[in-house]
Amino acid sequence: MADAFSSSSETVIQRVVDVRVGQRHPVEELEELYQIKETCDFISEHQFKKVALQFPDELLVDAVAVALEIERNSNAKPFILGDTSYGSCCVDEVAAEHVGADCVVHYGSSCLSPSKRLPLMYVFERRPVDLEKCTSSFRELYPDTHSHIIILYDVNYVHAINDLMALLSPEYPNLVVSELVVEGEQCYSHGRIKRQHDDTCLSEEDNNQLINQFGRQFSLTSGSSITDYSMFYVGQEGATLTNFMMTWNRCSFCSFDPIKMTGRTESVSINRALMKRYYAIERAKDANVVGILVGTLGVSDYLKIIQQLKETIQGAGKKSYLFAMGKLNVPKLANFLEIDIFVLISCPENSLLDSSEFYKPVVTPFEMEVACNKKREWSEEYVTDFRHLLPGGQSYVPLADQQEEGDETDMSLITGALRSQNLMSSVPEVPSFGSSVVLRNQMLTMANTNSAASFLAERSWRGLEQNLGATPVVKAVEGRRGIAIAYEEEG
Repeated sequence: MADAFSSSSETVIQRVVDVRVGQRHPVEELEELYQIKETCDFISEHQFKKVALQFPDELLVDAVAVALEIERNSNAKPFILGDTSYGSCCVDEVAAEHVGADCVVHYGSSCLSPSKRLPLMYVFERRPVDLEKCTSSFRELYPDTHSHIIILYDVNYVHAINDLMALLSPEYPNLVVSELVVEGEQCYSHGRIKRQHDDTCLSEEDNNQLINQFGRQFSLTSGSSITDYSMFYVGQEGATLTNFMMTWNRCSFCSFDPIKMTGRTESVSINRALMKRYYAIERAKDANVVGILVGTLGVSDYLKIIQQLKETIQGAGKKSYLFAMGKLNVPKLANFLEIDIFVLISCPENSLLDSSEFYKPVVTPFEMEVACNKKREWSEEYVTDFRHLLPGGQSYVPLADQQEEGDETDMSLITGALRSQNLMSSVPEVPSFGSSVVLRNQMLTMANTNSAASFLAERSWRGLEQNLGATPVVKAVEGRRGIAIAYEEEG
């Protein structure tokens, strides 16, 4: 933990970023791997002039070659987005707009979160899969051929799923395969990818239940629910699998890792993971000052969830502050000691952040709503997609009426102290920052109106102060040399 907050200057200068970079592919292989012909057809069809190419770190080794091929086979000028503002699985439309791009071509892994600002095309990696070993592992994990199983997979293995189904479907009649779904009128992809304009997750079609979530779509037989199925995932352990397991936490999961070429039953205890999240909810209930972290600028409706969170937090008598700081790390969040807890607005795959190393917990919008909205109860349902929490979403719960609820108190499971959810909301704002006012209500509970502003007033260092009109105007002088942790004149 100490290394996260301070380190020597030599360590900072000599630090090496751990990025897995693959080998550069020959030019003749780029066509198949990066679908250059389909990309150029997409560009020419819509007459785009500027194209933003978004690569994850591990594919940057081929970025220049791909850009040159696209420029040579189309009339567009490509721009490489080498460093995304947030997670590489989300489309960085803001960076594309900085260069005035007409569209974005997103390469590699993707969370398939909908974007609405710019036309978008997905190009997935074609990672190899040993189908013989995959089917062999599947048979060992599911010896009962009448089992109800849903096949999920990482987007980079979509090219091999049809062949996998052809090998397994004759033996397993109740096998269901999920299809990738690209949402939005301006989103495109080639192959077996569909476009879906409806955000409905559950509908009726030919007497079958149609599940549409996380960019995946599959049908369940009539009269059955998703809890009657087991999940088989093709891909590596990571954020995508964790998101699936947390959302469908009542289903058993097995996986096949195409790199290690081994299959296994997922042994991660979902109940244990859910209890960790419930602990974070209790911390959110105890918090007085909440920091709203903007973890995406590309996922649609992120502004709506920000506004909804502000209203929910205010209705619970808590203070909220908005932060936009790009990719998160421990030192960034450690600068704000006045914040009791952070809530991260991000795509479903990046929202489940492991905050064990952070100075303060980081929760999801769903967990914050459980802590602040009395009408939303903690149950087996777990929501990672914040769009489902908005009005019209499948998991939307209106905010409880604080006047009807009254000042109810409960006991904190962490501190053991009594707390009132609505008491702070009834206390008028105090203009003085140097002192706090203690009020007593009819139930003899006490509240402190200190907020982040009073916390800042008590700090010895408060940052740069403008002092407009009080600071004399002087000519620019030469500043210090070196890095902030150790300037040259400091020895």
